[in-house]
Amino acid sequence: MKEESATEMMSKVGGWNLVKEDGTLKLHRSWKVKSFTKGLDLFQLVGNVAETEGHHPDLHLVGWNNVKIEIWTHAVGGLTENDFILAAKINGLDLHHLLRKKTAT
Repeated sequence: MKEESATEMMSKVGGWNLVKEDGTLKLHRSWKVKSFTKGLDLFQLVGNVAETEGHHPDLHLVGWNNVKIEIWTHAVGGLTENDFILAAKINGLDLHHLLRKKTAT
């Protein structure tokens, strides 16, 4: 997917950022969770969606409460429509019980 097409699709995945790392387009999102174990719980919820979709994001738990997710299609070295579908499904998860009151995006 070209950057112009990806930019147009960003309105469908609020809270996500479009980034280019070493020439590769990716979707990034981050959250602050209440605790380390809440971060692991968030990963479990995201993992369930990823398994259902057959599309697996990169998950990072940095420090004790910073969760970061990167989505891109490794096979094509960039973004596809499936990446945006996965991001939208992650957005549909009820995460409020895991997050600190103010979240990062």
